[in-house]
Amino acid sequence: MANHFHHERNKNSYTTRVADEQWTTLIKELLNGQLIQRAADIGCGGGIYSKALCNLGVPKVVGVDYSKPMLAAASENCRNYPQIQFIHGDANALNIASNKMDLVIERALIHHLSELKSCFTEVNRVLKKGGVLIIQDRTMEDIYKIGDEEHIRGWFFTCFPQLKEIENARRFASNEVRTTIEETGFKIVEERKLLETRRVYKTKEALEEDLRQRTGRSILYELSDSQLQLLVEYISRRLPMDKEIREKDYWTVWKAVKV
Repeated sequence: MANHFHHERNKNSYTTRVADEQWTTLIKELLNGQLIQRAADIGCGGGIYSKALCNLGVPKVVGVDYSKPMLAAASENCRNYPQIQFIHGDANALNIASNKMDLVIERALIHHLSELKSCFTEVNRVLKKGGVLIIQDRTMEDIYKIGDEEHIRGWFFTCFPQLKEIENARRFASNEVRTTIEETGFKIVEERKLLETRRVYKTKEALEEDLRQRTGRSILYELSDSQLQLLVEYISRRLPMDKEIREKDYWTVWKAVKV
């Protein structure tokens, strides 16, 4: 079963974390002091990274998502951030005026798309000349990283190798991302790898419950409830009994500038 992003029961799936310090540091490095007055967070989910952009000092942030329940959860999650506006839209139709944004971020978005050109063309439309596009997603190189006490996700594919086939069908290779970015009016500036702390769990039981809820992990919706329980047990056997768990994920990040 695929993740039903429009279902009310899943609306808080992407509100339970905060942006990691490593992510914040990387974004600062990529922006390199560039003045950002307006930013768009495309595929904003629960608003975690919309909030993080405000915390970086961006005075106006627009969060866009195609799921109305998630936008409602994002509004609640960011209720103390009046500088964020959430609007309903699609990656190919953003409902944002042309040439308005200094920065567009697409984090964990492109693997949900069937192709990239329409999305990147739409980003080009809303960005000002010289505006920055930052894309963060996983390549298959990131997916294949071995599982361990920090890289919990790697164990998903050890336990259920068939999940790699599903990932392979929805992940874009770096050269395809770069080529399409350049074809849609951007100049590639940089490509970086990021090992980002996803969440810190005080107990193993807290991680197990997070996995059972499939919180923010769309790939786990490809497993039945019984398969998911097997995965939880598989992971639990490999983790220490009484130790804080710092879960980390591998990502690829691309920075491009509108020419």
